[in-house]
Amino acid sequence: MNLQLILLYVSISILILALILIMVRFIKGPSLPDRIISLDLISSALIAILALYSMISGTKSTLEVALVLSLITFLGTMVFANYILEKIKK
Repeated sequence: MNLQLILLYVSISILILALILIMVRFIKGPSLPDRIISLDLISSALIAILALYSMISGTKSTLEVALVLSLITFLGTMVFANYILEKIKK
């Protein structure tokens, strides 16, 4: 095991810990915007985990999955933001 592989495993474990804390924020979030932001952070952490896994395993197909996931979550965040704006206007 070289240093780069050790650092990749440490990075994944830190991201998993961050993912757990974000899930707590998602569950306890007092308002809808807090939950939407935490949902966006969950997807960002999952994309980062997929990218690090791709580096560890050496496969490029997981990077394509991460790219598609990032596009879908961006569109989802925009839809939620539009929903909040429409809700405020009423």
